[in-house]
Amino acid sequence: MTVNVVGLWTLTKRELVRSMKIINQVIWPPIITTLLYVFVFGIAIGSRIQHVQGVTYAQFLVPGLIMLQTIDSSYGECSSSVFQGRFMNHIQELLIAPMSAAEILAGFIVGSLARALIIAGLITMLGALLVHTLPSDWTTYLVVLVLVSVLFSALGIIFGLLAEKFDHLAVLTTFVITPLTFVGGVFTAATMLPPPLRTLELANPIFYTIDAFRRSYTGQSFLAPEYSIGAIGLLCVVVLAIAWRMIALGVKLRT
Repeated sequence: MTVNVVGLWTLTKRELVRSMKIINQVIWPPIITTLLYVFVFGIAIGSRIQHVQGVTYAQFLVPGLIMLQTIDSSYGECSSSVFQGRFMNHIQELLIAPMSAAEILAGFIVGSLARALIIAGLITMLGALLVHTLPSDWTTYLVVLVLVSVLFSALGIIFGLLAEKFDHLAVLTTFVITPLTFVGGVFTAATMLPPPLRTLELANPIFYTIDAFRRSYTGQSFLAPEYSIGAIGLLCVVVLAIAWRMIALGVKLRT
């Protein structure tokens, strides 16, 4: 089976160009938001907290903020791109192009991954400059970052296909992703919670992403990294399979 390299690169490039053209909407806002979180939580509130996982609270906070923005940007990129393609009727060009469902899926996801890596890289540099922290395990850093971006990009494609109105895209973000992210360990360690809440955290899929990613910075995690990364990888496979099948069937693409 041959891969349509030209088509795959063209779709990926289009997604990258799209992000760069609206850079003031998709790149700088998460950076500014992260700066505010670092100053308000990391410096103001963090000055009253001794240490968490062997580092200052501000250093503990940075990996959680990177995950927060990676999840948000990955979902937002693919969901809005797919929905706009349907709304403006230019996604039909992909359907008549000599591209398989897997290649279309890969094109959207690679473009979204590139944007997520840019944002994560900028926040990582901010962490190094403001609170003097960098990952101690770059392999875990990259593996978790890529898996999480792929997972939420695929989820964005699914909801971009299902949405009937642009407002529908925000339903998952508002009522599911954002609440689960904020209680998933961005601002607190699982060891800070009462035992019953620690057990409930295990039902939160976003907890696994933050816990595994923070290990790349602090060297510590609530769960074994193999367990967390395995759980993220399993979710990736399931969500990718659903997104691929929906594209292959042309769900809401041919109407």
